[in-house]
Amino acid sequence: MKTVYTCFCTEIIHEGHLNIIHEAHRLGKVVVGALSDKALIRYNKIPTISQAERVKLYRGLPDVEEVVIQEDMLYDDVIALIHPDYVVHGDNWKDGPKAKIRSHVEVLLNAYGGQIIDIPYTYNENVKKVDRQLREKLAMPEYRRKALRQLISVTPIVKTMEAHSGLTGLIVEKTVIEHEGRLDQFDAMWISSLCDSTEKGKPDIELVDMTSRFRTIEDITEVTTKPIIFDGDTGGLTEHFVYTVRSLERLGVSAVIIEDKKGLKKNSLFGTEVVQTQASIEEFSEKIAAGKRAQLTDDFMIIARIESLILEKGMDDALERARAFVRAGADGIMIHSRKKDPAEILEFCDKFRLEDRNTPIVVVPSSFNIITEAELVQHGVNIVIYANQLTRSAFPAMQKTAEDILKYHRAKEVDDRLLPIKEIITLIDEL
Repeated sequence: MKTVYTCFCTEIIHEGHLNIIHEAHRLGKVVVGALSDKALIRYNKIPTISQAERVKLYRGLPDVEEVVIQEDMLYDDVIALIHPDYVVHGDNWKDGPKAKIRSHVEVLLNAYGGQIIDIPYTYNENVKKVDRQLREKLAMPEYRRKALRQLISVTPIVKTMEAHSGLTGLIVEKTVIEHEGRLDQFDAMWISSLCDSTEKGKPDIELVDMTSRFRTIEDITEVTTKPIIFDGDTGGLTEHFVYTVRSLERLGVSAVIIEDKKGLKKNSLFGTEVVQTQASIEEFSEKIAAGKRAQLTDDFMIIARIESLILEKGMDDALERARAFVRAGADGIMIHSRKKDPAEILEFCDKFRLEDRNTPIVVVPSSFNIITEAELVQHGVNIVIYANQLTRSAFPAMQKTAEDILKYHRAKEVDDRLLPIKEIITLIDEL
């Protein structure tokens, strides 16, 4: 009997899945692959039921004779293990980024005479409803909030892109590329106070109040599922910070990053050009500890941002603060620099890792943008944040468009560099 293989990552079975199994059974013995938790998390499909529960679900389906764990999104492991005669999949993988997975599977099968069978994807209201339910479930606070810790545990580095609106959130959520035979995408979103303030036309001095900033979070969480890291600036007064922590938890935010400065907030990239006051180690440690006491879940993370290198206080001061903040309960350390050379950042990471192998390290390579993610991983970095690139790329494009419309007194000259409205609308899911 021929062996027929299909891979599932779903937690709810609908008629489309049953149709694939039915068609597979007509060809031979049906083996279903359950994509592992590690693979799901790596590709931002955070599981809401366990791997064991998914395996049990698939084993209970009619015509399924065997269930195996698939660890590799590209199928290398299972094809090497079972050498299926056929791999059955919905034909929705013939286009878009998933087409590269299909091409890779085809090469593997051709090596021994296997074949891909593309089943017409099932499109109807019931299937749409189930798909929508799965997306809504992933967007729920209890699942989104814990996703960052899950990603840190299974990915070499968590790639985080700034988002400051529902639309930019959708760009971060849905941008997927194929590169060197693999799919790649952002893992998380950064809600920056700088970008949030800039979007509202306000200076970056903590002028935008938390109620307004929480509204930005809500705009993004309504249309996305990826974990969110929130820029908490200084955290404000300790008495206020504890309420911020509770609010962020309720909204499903995974982490807040607060910097060890006090007084009127000034952007770190000004460095010593403006007056910036660093909080004492004791003062900032107490703020971290108060935040940790206030939080209600183990999922939420408070990450301490150290400004010692920005303010030219030296490496020893940065490391002393890192040790103290971890003792106070910080779930991660962010180290920042405004130098174009990443040497001092890497020196900090190396020295910190000699003392602490586990506490996550976060970097924001806005100034030292020559460094690659692979190099950061080699020095123990867990999270990289691209903190303002979407905002900075949008502004010159919009300004140039405005100038040209004024210049030519019409819109024709700018049209060839504008994205059609239809393509923008396709980013937005309809209910």
